[in-house]
Amino acid sequence: MNITIPSILGRLRRGRRTVQSRRQAKPAFAQPCTPIRRDKRRDIAMETGRTRLLIGGTVLMLGFAVVGARLIEIALLQDAREPRVAHAPSASEMRTGRADITDRNGEVLATTLETASMFANPRKILDADDAARLLVKALPDLREAEIAAKLKSDRGFVWLKRNLSPRQQWDIIKLGIPGVEFQSAETRVYPHGPLAAHVLGYVDIDNNGLAGVEQSFDTALRSNAEPLRLTMDVRLQHLLRVELMTAMTDSRAIGATGIILDARLGEVLAMASLPDFDPNAQGGASPNQRFNRATLGVYELGSTFKIFTTAMALDYGVVGMKDGYDTTKPIRISRFTIRDYHAKKRWLSVPEIFIYSSNIGSAKMARDVGGEAQREFLSRLGLLRPASIELPEVGAPIAPNPWRPVNTMTIGFGHGLAVSPLQLAVGVAAVVNGGTLNRPTLIRRTPKPGTKAPTEMRGDRVMSKETSQELRRLMRLVVTKGTGGKAAARGYLVGGKTGTAEKSNRRGYSQKSLISSFVGAFPMTDPRYVVLIMLDEPQGTKKTNNYATGGWVAAPVVRRIVEQAAPMLGIGPTDETAPAVMRQLNIEIKPEGRRLASY
Repeated sequence: MNITIPSILGRLRRGRRTVQSRRQAKPAFAQPCTPIRRDKRRDIAMETGRTRLLIGGTVLMLGFAVVGARLIEIALLQDAREPRVAHAPSASEMRTGRADITDRNGEVLATTLETASMFANPRKILDADDAARLLVKALPDLREAEIAAKLKSDRGFVWLKRNLSPRQQWDIIKLGIPGVEFQSAETRVYPHGPLAAHVLGYVDIDNNGLAGVEQSFDTALRSNAEPLRLTMDVRLQHLLRVELMTAMTDSRAIGATGIILDARLGEVLAMASLPDFDPNAQGGASPNQRFNRATLGVYELGSTFKIFTTAMALDYGVVGMKDGYDTTKPIRISRFTIRDYHAKKRWLSVPEIFIYSSNIGSAKMARDVGGEAQREFLSRLGLLRPASIELPEVGAPIAPNPWRPVNTMTIGFGHGLAVSPLQLAVGVAAVVNGGTLNRPTLIRRTPKPGTKAPTEMRGDRVMSKETSQELRRLMRLVVTKGTGGKAAARGYLVGGKTGTAEKSNRRGYSQKSLISSFVGAFPMTDPRYVVLIMLDEPQGTKKTNNYATGGWVAAPVVRRIVEQAAPMLGIGPTDETAPAVMRQLNIEIKPEGRRLASY
C-alpha cells in the first residue's frame, strides 16, 4: 500500500465531512447555532419591513375606504343637516315641522324654514371680550356688553342669537371663534309680511300658535298634515289693505278695518285691520297694532243698522213700502233727543226714511215693532252673540240690559248696541242673499271628488225672500239717490248704506270722535259679495269739504275696491239702464206715503 501525503490529506477531509453529516442528521434542537452572515441578516430585515408595510398599507386602505363610504352616505344618501338640538331629544320633542297655510288659490301665507341659531360654551372661549367684539362686528344688532357677560359666565351653554340668515351664519363661521357653535331649528315665516297678520296670527319661539288661525288650528298644523287652505284671496287682501291705508292716511284716522265677504257662502275673501304688524317680527308690535278691529272690536255702527230696522219692520208686516212717518220735529224721550243729521222736516215714506237716513223715522219704525220683537230679530241675525268664526280674537256684543223703550228706538238707528264689523257684514249678507244667515268662515271647503263646489251654504232662514228683494232695491237707491252716491261703481250695480256714529265716552257721546262706515253689496240684481269699510275717528279734509261722515270717507273706498275686485272675481259690467235691470231694482217713491204715526 502506497501511503502518500496527498492521500492522507484526502482521508482527513472525507472523515471531516462524514462527521459533519452525522451531526446534521441529529434533531434540530440538538444542532448548534451557526452564525448568520451579515448579508443574510439584511435580507431578513428587509423582508420583515416589507411585511409590516403591507399590513400597515392594508389597514390604512381599509380606514380610508370606511371614511369614504361614510362621506358618500352623508353627501348623497342623507340630508345635509346639523343636529336639531344640542342635546339628545326625547321622542316627544322630535317634530317634523308645522304645516303651511295657503290662500284659496294655493299661495303660501305661512311656512316653516330651517334656520341656524348661535350658542356658545363659555368654558371653551379663550378671550370673551375679543370674541364679543368680533361677534358684534358681524352682527351689529347684538350688544357687546351683554354678549361679553354671557361668554364670561360659568355655564356650559348660552344662547347668543336665534334665527340667523345663511349669510349671517357664514360670517360667524369665518371668524373661527372656538366655543361658538350653531344649532338647527325651525322658524315660522310669513312671506307676505303684514298683509294678513290679524288672520294668520303668529307663533312663539317654539312654534306654538299664539294668535289667529295659528292658534285656532295649532294642533292640526303641528301634526304636519296637508296645508291649511283659507278662503282668503291674496289679490283681494292686498287690494283691501292698500285702499284702507290710503283712506286712513287721507282722513288722518286712528284706525280702520275692511271686509270682503262672499254673500252666498259666508267665506271671508279678505279682512284687514289697521294699524297692523309684521308677524315675522311680532315681538315689537304694540297692543294697538295687534288689536283686530274686524272681529275683536265692537262698535256702535250708526245708520248701517237701519238696514236691519227696515228689514225687520217689513218682514213683520208692521210697515209697507208705501207707508211713512212724520219727521218734522225731533223726538224727546227721557233725557234723550233724537234728531236727523240733514233734517227734511216733513213726512217721509219708508223708502225716503232709508234713502235720506232719517233717525227720527227709523226710531219710530223700531218703536212700532217693539223691543221684544226687535231683540228676537237681531238675535236671529247673530248680532247678540259673538261672531262664530275660526279665530280666538272675537269680541262679544254690548247690548242694553234691561232693554228699555228708549233702547229700542236708539238701536233702530244704530246707537245703543255695539257689534263687530264682521257681525254687521254677515248680517247684511243675510239681508241681500235672499234671507239666509250663513256662518262666516276662513277655511276653504274643498268639494269631494266627483261633486261640484257649493254655490251657497245651507244656513238658517232669517227673513222672507220678498223682504230681501225689497231691501236690495232700497240699498241700491241709497247709492243712486241717497247718502251713498260716492260708492257708485259704474256698471257694477252697487247698493249699500252709510253709517256715521259718535263714539261713546264716560260723559256720553263725542261729536268730534266718529265711527264712519259704509257697507255695500254687488251686483244688486243678484248680490254675490259684501264689502264693508270702517274708519275710526276720521277727520274732514278739504277734499271732503271738511266732512268725516261715512258717505264722504268710507263710500269712495268701497267704490274703488269694487271697480278693481269685480274683474278678479269674474263679474263683468252691467248696463244699468237695461229694462230688465230697471224693472228689478225700481221703486216707486211717493213722498210722505201712508201716515202711520202722528208724532
